[in-house]
Amino acid sequence: MGKLFGTDGIRGVVNENLNAELAFEVGCAAAQVLSQDTGKKKPLFTIGKDTRISSDLLEGALIAGLCSAGADVLHLGVIPTPAVAFLTIANKADAGIVISASHNPFEHNGIKIFNGQGFKLSDGLENEIEDIVLFNKKSPLCTGADIGQVTYADQQEADDYIDYLVKTIDTDLAGMRILVDCANGAASATAGRLFDRFSKLHTDIINADPNGVNINKDCGSTHIEHLAAMVTAGKYDLGIAFDGDADRCLAVDDAGEVIDGDQVLAICGADLNSRGELAGKTIVATVMSNLGLRLYAKERRLDLVCTDVGDRNVLEEMERGGYVLGGEQSGHTIFRRYATTGDGELTALQLLAVVHQSGKRASELTAMCRRYPQVLLNVAVDSKEKKEAIMASESLQRAISEVEERLADSGRVLVRPSGTEPLVRVMVEAKEENVAQNEAEFLANLIKTL
Repeated sequence: MGKLFGTDGIRGVVNENLNAELAFEVGCAAAQVLSQDTGKKKPLFTIGKDTRISSDLLEGALIAGLCSAGADVLHLGVIPTPAVAFLTIANKADAGIVISASHNPFEHNGIKIFNGQGFKLSDGLENEIEDIVLFNKKSPLCTGADIGQVTYADQQEADDYIDYLVKTIDTDLAGMRILVDCANGAASATAGRLFDRFSKLHTDIINADPNGVNINKDCGSTHIEHLAAMVTAGKYDLGIAFDGDADRCLAVDDAGEVIDGDQVLAICGADLNSRGELAGKTIVATVMSNLGLRLYAKERRLDLVCTDVGDRNVLEEMERGGYVLGGEQSGHTIFRRYATTGDGELTALQLLAVVHQSGKRASELTAMCRRYPQVLLNVAVDSKEKKEAIMASESLQRAISEVEERLADSGRVLVRPSGTEPLVRVMVEAKEENVAQNEAEFLANLIKTL
């Protein structure tokens, strides 16, 4: 990866390492690269954002850069990330841009770019944009009639996306009661309207009052314990939790237990397989997926293909193998039949449909995919160079081997650098939680000394 783009676009703290000047330059460069790639003098970009206080600032700068370099812009406003991908395709745009830092705190933000087919921009095109920004290779700015124009979308664009999601299931969800946490993020603009389309479904919405600084704060998929308590107290059938840009979804069953991404894959994968719709009888997951998912798949004679962490890696494997279901434990779930990226609201509908049509409680379905104790510790580091030095350390590699020997066949170890944050992540999985905790702390404490 280069110096600007990480595993999920450009990320940073606004006005520290991500500011309006950089956003303007990225807009100019993206317009230049996409005009060359598509052969169009005036490429069309869609642009959407989440509810962070800094999203307006970056949006204005990006649009100024795009128009200055001759691109037209369809302004979508606050809208989920997957909706931008969908509407990029629907409007036959050449690219889509999302301004969001997903699940991160409000002071962070990011810039993610989709191509005209709704997929994340390729490494090659990202590198071209990066070269222009970092080495000042941009063409002269446009003048006169060559300057780009902005069209402001009305509510119909979001309604088209909602209409599409509704058509992906063939049940009315009658009789179910759900509680939906919008994380004070982008789902605040669409989730209520989506679930209202199901007149026989009772839906209560929480954390849908964004003020610019409360996105992900003690709510949503990163703080799901609050939703869990409300689900049991209110005797709901299911709780749904989105993250800031609504590209991921976690859930809570009727017993108040979290349904993570692995269990969503298990439940939906088994359902697809029962209907003969699970291509290759294969689910694509990541190396972070729990031992429980691996055993669940094995018991049902399903193949589980695991990639490196990152929904981009999951999607690439799905495309390579022609698979239809994949995702991450964190809640990025890709239903390739319907979408080109992880989509929280789509995932929620698919999960609700399976639970409803099964005639079982959500807790009965999740019980079939046991979640083994898995401890994840994040160790802060100063820089990208520090992360690389830690991962190359012989003492760390020896320690990992020692832990693996102690766990034998009853657990796993994974130490990896974060692709979006200044962290080294330590994951240890074992049959007993205290064993996983002790071994994870052993490795984390060692990393702190390196």
